[in-house]
Amino acid sequence: MTIDCDVIQADGGTRTASITGAYVATVIAVRKMIANKTASPRALKTQVAAVSVGIVGGDEMLDLCYQEDSRAEVDFNVVMTGEGKFIEVQGTAEGEPFARESMNRLVDLAHDGITELMKIQNQFLK
Repeated sequence: MTIDCDVIQADGGTRTASITGAYVATVIAVRKMIANKTASPRALKTQVAAVSVGIVGGDEMLDLCYQEDSRAEVDFNVVMTGEGKFIEVQGTAEGEPFARESMNRLVDLAHDGITELMKIQNQFLK
């Protein structure tokens, strides 16, 4: 199963929020299908969540809002599985190039944020 999230007007973390929310909606729908015996319990392979990170005013930030995103020197979207594997890492220097160390710290920050989002997803889905 592939879920495609189209965001009509993207700014800040709207795309990553749509991915995180789409996982929750998918679980709810598939659970109903499993209960109705129209889907296999194996239909859900892994948990998925996403978050934006970036560098704004020299500070590394998690979950950029529109105002932060529009001023970001570096802007990343990160999508991960419940096993900590990457589905997408998309980053852009909006002006000056950035160092690999900055990228590593941003990916680590995204990982930590996604871990928290997955806890929230799990709480909601209980």
